[in-house]
Amino acid sequence: MAYSEVVRAEREPIQVNTAPRKPHILLAASGSVAAIKFGNLCHSFSEWAEVRAVATRASLHFIDRAALPKDVILYTDEDEWSTWSKIGDSVLHIELRRWADIMVIAPLSANTLGKIAGGLCDNLLTCIVRAWDYTKPLFVAPAMNTFMWNNPFTERHLMLIDELGITLIPPVPKRLACGDYGNGAMAEPSLIFSTVRLFLESRSQSGGSSKQ
Repeated sequence: MAYSEVVRAEREPIQVNTAPRKPHILLAASGSVAAIKFGNLCHSFSEWAEVRAVATRASLHFIDRAALPKDVILYTDEDEWSTWSKIGDSVLHIELRRWADIMVIAPLSANTLGKIAGGLCDNLLTCIVRAWDYTKPLFVAPAMNTFMWNNPFTERHLMLIDELGITLIPPVPKRLACGDYGNGAMAEPSLIFSTVRLFLESRSQSGGSSKQ
């Protein structure tokens, strides 16, 4: 390269991509009939953020994988150790925790709520929660039968996860899948999405820490 070309190259402005990156949202589903809406939830977030998804074994009974956005990877318990063979290899629940700016568990079943409140970590989802960095937001949207929601254990478990800093998106009353009418239905995906997005945008506008 001639000297004049070097000088000209040095004088030309360097193009720098200053656009903020999309938020990294980790969506997770546990074993509730409301997991049939998980595809809609993933579509809602994927139009605004980079999305990765986690599903428990029980939730897979209700999730239509074909309905998920094509660019969303769905991780299951079988993926947890499939790529690990020796010390030094990456561990999936740690890598997903590092990647995510926000985690949203929707639906959160009574069983998974109890596990989180008790500190149990026997699947990919609960391992992520147990390893979670609570300087980052974690939202949960419970879904369960009305009598399960009104059970005294549920109140105790909600108090425990609140102490961790987990944010509750409350269930709503409606006709449930079992035929009962009452509180316990998961909030609609559109409400879950708007709650999380407004939280992140308001935090950014107020000067709080953000990964965007």
